[in-house]
Amino acid sequence: MEVLVERLSHLDSLAAGAMRVVMFYDTLMRRRVDLAALARASAGLAECVAGIRLHGSGRVIRVSPDGRPVSGPESPASAAVPIVLDDEEIGTVWLERPGEPTPLDDLVLDRLSIAAAAVVERYGPASTTMADPALIELVISSSSDEAARARALRLLGFGADLPIRVVAVRSDRPLDQVGGLICPAHPVKAAPLADVGVVLATKVDTALFPAGVQAGIGSVGCPERSWRQARTALRFATERQPVVHHDSLGALALLAQIPQDAARDNTDVAAIAQLAANPDDMDTLDAYCASGSLRRAADVLHRHHSSIARRLEHIGKALGIDLTEPTGLIRARLALTTWRLIAD
Repeated sequence: MEVLVERLSHLDSLAAGAMRVVMFYDTLMRRRVDLAALARASAGLAECVAGIRLHGSGRVIRVSPDGRPVSGPESPASAAVPIVLDDEEIGTVWLERPGEPTPLDDLVLDRLSIAAAAVVERYGPASTTMADPALIELVISSSSDEAARARALRLLGFGADLPIRVVAVRSDRPLDQVGGLICPAHPVKAAPLADVGVVLATKVDTALFPAGVQAGIGSVGCPERSWRQARTALRFATERQPVVHHDSLGALALLAQIPQDAARDNTDVAAIAQLAANPDDMDTLDAYCASGSLRRAADVLHRHHSSIARRLEHIGKALGIDLTEPTGLIRARLALTTWRLIAD
């Protein structure tokens, strides 16, 4: 390897130099070097500091041309290229060259990024968030036996002792971004499945869900049960409450088990269905049911409480429910929630 580096340093032909760079990295990949060795070899080849960063783990490797690790603040990168694995950007490689980049720097970084992706995949599990949907389905399917489920989890990179929680996601954002945000620095895998995104995570920070995402979160434990819970919780998600823990639903989760025909035939649910033609009335009723207070609903809607009181009186008459009574509020909440479940 050192001989090849020495020969490369004396090349005058750009074409010959490019071929030598390709051969150099082909040799490194055949030797199955790790990331540290890859960075050392690249720094020696480029004759400047070379760096590798993995987004998932936060690992950073910086090496000087003499093969020694570089600490301290990073110098501005003269050139950088993303590391891509399974169509997901998992990291970055760069050179810290003083002055102008050389004609071969782009090729060096291109080959370095390819080699780094191969190393990450080989000494896996791969640090990508996105996963094979077939493996995800094996983990959460009720038809999988425990041996198949355990093997799928191992292939996804989850150790046997790791707690697994399933999250059902509905979002226009890329699923890998959502998974990476809600479970930073911990194992997380995601894949689209039918009409919903599935995220397997060891930890979930609900405060980190990005805007515009609706999610249902299952309990820790059996992935099959957690998936059922996550799907149920997702059905309860709304714009006002976009992220729902199944554990927080309590007895409300039973509403999801009511047959749709029986729900539609209920007088209160039918009345809500009629009210749905007026979005302002629905928004007012939702704010009131969620807060349980006329004044808090007025604050949420940024309206005067007397205006909300008049609107709620009108809504109550349309529903045939006295919304000022505790029983009436409960009826309205149950009817509104049930209507959303069957309209989902």
